[in-house]
Amino acid sequence: MPVLNPGMPPSTDNPSIMIIAGEVSGDQRGAELVRAIRTKRPDYTFFGIGGERMREANVDTLYDVGDMAVMGLSEVLARLAFFQRVFNSMLHEAKTRRPLAVILIDYPGFNLRLAARVHALGIKVIYYICPQVWAWNRGRIPRMAKNIDRLISIFPFEAQHFKGTGLSVDYVGHPLVDEARAVHSDADFGSLPWKGEPRIALLPGSRRQEVQRILPVMLDAVDGFGESHPDASFIVAAPSPEIEACINDTIKGHRASSIVKVSVATGSTRAVLKQAHAAVVTSGTATLEASLMRCPMIVVYRMAPLTYCFGKILVRVDHIGMVNLVAGSRLCPELIQGEANGRRIAAELEPIVSDPETRERMLAGLDEVNAGLGDGGAATRAADSVISALQV
Repeated sequence: MPVLNPGMPPSTDNPSIMIIAGEVSGDQRGAELVRAIRTKRPDYTFFGIGGERMREANVDTLYDVGDMAVMGLSEVLARLAFFQRVFNSMLHEAKTRRPLAVILIDYPGFNLRLAARVHALGIKVIYYICPQVWAWNRGRIPRMAKNIDRLISIFPFEAQHFKGTGLSVDYVGHPLVDEARAVHSDADFGSLPWKGEPRIALLPGSRRQEVQRILPVMLDAVDGFGESHPDASFIVAAPSPEIEACINDTIKGHRASSIVKVSVATGSTRAVLKQAHAAVVTSGTATLEASLMRCPMIVVYRMAPLTYCFGKILVRVDHIGMVNLVAGSRLCPELIQGEANGRRIAAELEPIVSDPETRERMLAGLDEVNAGLGDGGAATRAADSVISALQV
């Protein structure tokens, strides 16, 4: 693509970096990265799209991640006009402010489009947290190589998918490793509302739509599992007060037998996982959190039927759970769509809780997964990668 309206070169007197995260997890990773860069280059300023964490790191956020996070094809289509306005606005900011670089964090539907337009302006593009194109759209790999100057990967297997493309890929390890280490070193988690044993953690997701689709079948599993384990205790881990409200509404709408056994804990996901005997986890980064807490798990997911049909066409991997992708095998059971029902979840939980051999085999596999996520310090290495890319 030819350079369009390149304008003036980036300013070195008041150097700035545009940084864009479209989800809560990206906001956290972006804040960590900004702080790590500032320890080496305190003169840099940052602006873009982020949330509370990035604002705490003194990033000038022009749009909030809460307005950007959507789930499913239907919701994306319903908000296309909004996303186009944001896209045009950020492109205008890049043209007028001329930052040293644009750092894009995951969020591929928006960020890969922006990467092409920004790169055409002659601005360096650095991508942190590789989009999972190796899983669902490998045809995008050549375009990524063309439009991205540096790719910062958090999984060790990702670089191999870009061999021969000319794209510089730096593997820095997974940012969750440092957070997990802090939890393991803290012996005092405070009081969690367990009501008996075995202790089962329920992680229905970080989005309202996920909770509404997935938590009801988890509650069905509470009833089924409780038949053979009447003293079992369940905690639903809520990542935020907003999701806690959604969880409580969903529980209230379920039958009373589940409500008696289920508690909710907000902002304590890792502590819940560390204390649980097993977990039922919505597919995503949460599976890695469970792995790092050495909590055996079942991976579940449900989505809108139309989204699922498109996903089946596009996805080119044998597993959907990130823990299984890193393991390279079906280490943890996966239950998707109709298979994610109360009866199947309860049945899969049984051997994890009751069979020592099954449990130890899964724990050994989780230890291998955790070893493959790096030794910590991902944000610092990512900052080094960014600064190196700016000097090329």
